[in-house]
Amino acid sequence: QVQPVESGGGLVQAGGFLRLSCAATVSGSSFSINTMGWYRQAPGKQRELVAEISTGGSINYAESVKARITITRDNAKNTVSLQIDSLKSEDSAVYYCNVHGHSYGRSVSPGTYWGQGTQVTVSS
Repeated sequence: QVQPVESGGGLVQAGGFLRLSCAATVSGSSFSINTMGWYRQAPGKQRELVAEISTGGSINYAESVKARITITRDNAKNTVSLQIDSLKSEDSAVYYCNVHGHSYGRSVSPGTYWGQGTQVTVSS
């Protein structure tokens, strides 16, 4: 029903920056996206929130990256981007796009969808 696709990952130098993009394809007309966000997972670590943004523009950041993150969204295009500045080795992870919304039918049903992820590797 919803398929997020990430792009923009790669190998970057510490201290540099990158921009990740996610486009969510929605099949059908009964699903409404409420929140789009970015999570990341490093080897041996739990998947963690980086930032998320609601349709109304409210943003929730992880405190550890708040000062270096910019998240933007185009509601009409169902896209969200994430810019990370001053990259650190700790930023190395697979970054996943997350989409949360609701299906409207006989009842309202929540749904959460994940992209396949894009690898970010920070070298020094």
